[in-house]
Amino acid sequence: MSCASKYTADRSAGISSGWDMMQQIVNSVEEPVFQNRSYNIKDFGAVANAQYNNTEAFRNAIKKCAEEGGGTVIVGPGKYYTGPIHLESNINLHLEEGAEILFSTNPADYPLVHTSWEGTELMNYSPLIYAYGKTNVAVTGKGTLNGQATEANWWPWAGKGYGFKKGMPSQADPLNRDRLVQLAEDGVPVKDRVFGDGHYIRPSFIQFFECKNVMLKDIKIVNAPFWIIHPIKCTDVIVDGLTITSHGPNNDGCDPEYCRNVIIRNCSFNTGDDCIAIKSGRDGDGRRVNIPSENIVVQNCKMFDGHGGVTMGSEISAGVRNVFVDNCDMDSPELDRAIRIKSNTRRGGFVENVYVRNVRIGQVKESVLGIDMFYSIHGNQTGNYLPVVRNIFIENVMVKIGGKYGILAKGIKAAPITGITFQDVTIDKVEKEYLIENVENLQLINTKINGVVMQSPAN
Repeated sequence: MSCASKYTADRSAGISSGWDMMQQIVNSVEEPVFQNRSYNIKDFGAVANAQYNNTEAFRNAIKKCAEEGGGTVIVGPGKYYTGPIHLESNINLHLEEGAEILFSTNPADYPLVHTSWEGTELMNYSPLIYAYGKTNVAVTGKGTLNGQATEANWWPWAGKGYGFKKGMPSQADPLNRDRLVQLAEDGVPVKDRVFGDGHYIRPSFIQFFECKNVMLKDIKIVNAPFWIIHPIKCTDVIVDGLTITSHGPNNDGCDPEYCRNVIIRNCSFNTGDDCIAIKSGRDGDGRRVNIPSENIVVQNCKMFDGHGGVTMGSEISAGVRNVFVDNCDMDSPELDRAIRIKSNTRRGGFVENVYVRNVRIGQVKESVLGIDMFYSIHGNQTGNYLPVVRNIFIENVMVKIGGKYGILAKGIKAAPITGITFQDVTIDKVEKEYLIENVENLQLINTKINGVVMQSPAN
């Protein structure tokens, strides 16, 4: 029986039962175990030279390791230039301290694979590190993964800022992002949604697609082309001890999508977009897949720059439930929100059972909690799918500089946000206590804003 079927939560159960559920989820997700065999990439022709192409050395080491039942592929100290790395089952790619993998910025080096971009599946450039349908797979060690993305490559494809100049091709051109979304709405099979060369759709950095027992541990990641860590349709995922620094466009730190049982702990996020963004597909494609993201635990993490510390959405059409944020620190004048939920009537979807506790917030720019059911970017985002948000619990949170609003929550009249509880929360230096529209059952329990004990507003 899966965690999703064992664990349920509702408002009547209260806060404590939710945290019991979190501990059950944590206990159920175990680190993958690998055969005691090592394969050093230097034994397969790798050269620690930033100008030497080590793609074949990585490929051959991984192939040999897989053929012999798995083990650890070792990257020793030095700089190793390569194209994409495709992992197999039962393999741990281990970067020793002082090791740095430098990924090619030449799109021609990245073959087309079945992947996903902004919540829509397609055939596109391979992620820099990719595993499809694998079990028991990991990337670990004290080394660095460097995507080498800059304003001279990858980033200008976003079509705004980051080195983009008027007249340059980008994902915003009519035959690129908009066409992809329309193909999905029209029900075109994924194998026929072929992009890649000439379409300027950037690859994710690390993507595990339909994998089980996945771990990323201790590595440093810098300069990503697009989303940084993207497990999609995965179960039992551990992201532990990572340091992520990447300020490019759409540089989300970690985006679990259609995933179940995900533990993100002891990580540092300093990003150009959301630090953590929980997803479940965009519009028609999300409804086609129809796999909620559930049982997501965020513990002992630090969030610096980013649009949101922990975000749900906006690609959220299959829904999100059972999210736990425990013992985290968030602090930056460039961190817009601590907890963020975003959708609209084109996305639809649901967010339910979100638990946040023991969070220390130095500074946020806009709000401690931001819920926006009218999220709009890239043209008309209205449709006939009412998003549902319910059961949001926030307790024992200290905020030194709260930005514009303690709570900014905009629901839809036909589908109001229901059940927000702030308990033992202190927010200082905020311009306005809250701005709420179409919110039912907002409870403020022992909550102080700008030194004043707040009363729960009337519905």
